[in-house]
Amino acid sequence: MTTISQAPPAAEQAGAPTAAEVAALIAEAPTPRPTLVKTFSAMMAREFRVLRRNAVATFTRAVMQPLLFVFVFAYVFPKIGGGFMLGGSTAAASAGAAAGGVNFATILVPGLMASMLLMQGIMAVTFPLVMEFSWQRTIEDRALAPVPIRVLAIQKITAGAVQSFLGALIVFPIVLLVHAPGQAPQVDVTNWALFAFILVFASLLTASLGLLLGTIMDPRKMQMLFAVILLPATMLGCVYYPWAALSHIRWLQIAVLINPMVYMSEGLRAVLTPSLPHMPMWAVLLALVGGTVVFGYLGTRTFTKRVLN
Repeated sequence: MTTISQAPPAAEQAGAPTAAEVAALIAEAPTPRPTLVKTFSAMMAREFRVLRRNAVATFTRAVMQPLLFVFVFAYVFPKIGGGFMLGGSTAAASAGAAAGGVNFATILVPGLMASMLLMQGIMAVTFPLVMEFSWQRTIEDRALAPVPIRVLAIQKITAGAVQSFLGALIVFPIVLLVHAPGQAPQVDVTNWALFAFILVFASLLTASLGLLLGTIMDPRKMQMLFAVILLPATMLGCVYYPWAALSHIRWLQIAVLINPMVYMSEGLRAVLTPSLPHMPMWAVLLALVGGTVVFGYLGTRTFTKRVLN
């Protein structure tokens, strides 16, 4: 009986490694040792990549609202003779400025920056969380990262704070440049270090609040976020008027102190437009730092529970 020898596979003929050699390579491969810093950096790199891909949409979202507000109140109103002056009259803005009043563009600079910090910080954290926890379920992939879940929550806060900070930087030149002739805002940065400190902690505060809202709100009722939280926070957040101007409505002046946006507006008002009355700086810093710690702690706890459940 003739024995027919079987030809070796084409891969072995080409000099490819055998199964035993592959197994030996796997056994001798170094064990991956991911560190906390490396993993955190990788997650942040992913966030920046997504932000870069959505740069046009993010820029448009950050620009449109403050641009329209500044255009109407700082350009259109003075042009038609309806400019608002703090400490002046409701006559033409130039006449009010000559009389020593503060034009509305000056009031809008810190207020609109605070508004953008709140909007951008919450939207950058809350909306992605809703998608990750609901239909996309991508949060399960994130939870497999070799870091504690609370680190994942901190990464969410950091990424949202970066977007909030960038949004405020985008708004700043807009509120400075868009105005009617002779209606330039009177901006004088008295302390750049304090200005940066307020921006950083305001960004962290809004991102921490966004993490908390994104983990406790029902995804089916997200439209309530604008009606119940964002709109009242903006209208009663000292965006269009200083906190001291509410002294004639004492109960409202006290009630708005629960609004974190008040402290962001007043803190920016103190360092950008010191000619306007503003809240004491110690109260602003206490609220920003304390609010970041409180909302960050609560948001991390609710995020951890939500992921585990």
